[in-house]
Amino acid sequence: MSRVVLAMSGGVDSSVAAWVLREAGHDVIGVFMRHGQESQSAGSCKQGCCSAADAADARRVADMFGIPFYAINFEQEFERIVDYFVDEYTAGRTPNPCIICNTWIKFGKLLQYADGVGAEFVATGHHARLVPRWAPPESSLGTFGEIALCRGRDESKDQSYVLFGIERRLLPRLMFPVGEYHKEEIRRIAGRLALRVAEKPDSQEICFVPDQDYARFVREHRGEADTSGEIVTTDGVVVGRHDGYERFTIGQRRGLRVAMGEPYFVVRIEPARRRVVIGAKAELARRELTATGANWLIDEPAEPLRCRVKIRYRSRLEEATVEPRPGGRFHVTFDEPRHGIAPGQAVVCYQGDRMLGGGWIH
Repeated sequence: MSRVVLAMSGGVDSSVAAWVLREAGHDVIGVFMRHGQESQSAGSCKQGCCSAADAADARRVADMFGIPFYAINFEQEFERIVDYFVDEYTAGRTPNPCIICNTWIKFGKLLQYADGVGAEFVATGHHARLVPRWAPPESSLGTFGEIALCRGRDESKDQSYVLFGIERRLLPRLMFPVGEYHKEEIRRIAGRLALRVAEKPDSQEICFVPDQDYARFVREHRGEADTSGEIVTTDGVVVGRHDGYERFTIGQRRGLRVAMGEPYFVVRIEPARRRVVIGAKAELARRELTATGANWLIDEPAEPLRCRVKIRYRSRLEEATVEPRPGGRFHVTFDEPRHGIAPGQAVVCYQGDRMLGGGWIH
């Protein structure tokens, strides 16, 4: 029997994960991670993961299963994530705070907590799988018998994309108890166990922006710097004005408030000039991107690698060639043009179901 620290968000996935671990005979310790903004989010965040109501849901589940439960204050760590979020939008990029939270907190600080309570593993309710991969020793993908991080069994709920930042050396200490289940199965199990969270909606929001008004949140945390400016077409024609470029992201169509006679999309953001550049869909297409901050869960490729690539959490996997570059960078060339490649988002690489690694779109 192993001691496992389980991150309990109050949602159905982590609640069923608690049951799976307990049924397997593990010594489970439930942990709820507070971000210090419950007073703001408790009344308005209907689908959150860090509110006071979510903490109460998690505690009830832990009590039902006889699991020790602790709410831990990670306010200081969450402030780092808030700073990252604001800095990225201010730089005209599109941040992904869930990836940063997983890397810094769930599989960083929470592992330190696990060490402090003598736990061998940290578990979460992510839809992902850890699979022993018996690759030949000479395989370019890694060493003999190592653990592979793979997509969740339910492809429509797969969350491996947001886990790309996990250090490879930590994989043997992680558990994803619901990764082998489809979402419908998880809800059926929760219903059979009479869990109140059986039909609770999945979290769709950033927990520290309860009203999901990102632009307001950025302005409040950044100060009163003027980010308003012109909306221009790709050939430089001014067609309107905006009240802050932090309101926009690459590929955005709605909310442009300009009449062009046909659909136009955000093609580029120029923070130095405070301009939002828009164009027709064809002008949004890109065949290549460069990524920085590479994190590989395989032996770092020495040669160009054929794989499938994802550029956003909800995007499709696309065929591409990935070429490693010095300094933790890599270059991606897609077989077909892709729309909505946004600097600041992650680009994650796969072969079959196995996640190979990823980086940040530069």
